[in-house]
Amino acid sequence: MAVVVKYVVERNGVERMTFTTKKEADAYDKMLDIAESLEVMLEKVDVPLSEQQIESLALEIAKSKDDFMNVLKGGKEAIQKAPTAKAKKENAAPIKASADKEAS
Repeated sequence: MAVVVKYVVERNGVERMTFTTKKEADAYDKMLDIAESLEVMLEKVDVPLSEQQIESLALEIAKSKDDFMNVLKGGKEAIQKAPTAKAKKENAAPIKASADKEAS
């Protein structure tokens, strides 16, 4: 029998993602922290956005925070390459959202 260590990122009692390394789990957790902070900021903007739009936008900005920071500092927009099959994380597994999330 093999022993497998898994690192689970959990938010508000909901398991969000499972990783095989602590470093990746910590990075994902930090990204979620940034997304939560961005949600608070986006709720205050003078543009009508739904709660789902705010959540999605905050998460996408957090995922690409380095590119956004570069642009906000006056740098050129980063050139995005199309992701390849190898570029996908093989050691991360998404966990389906609970019924509590769907009810929101």
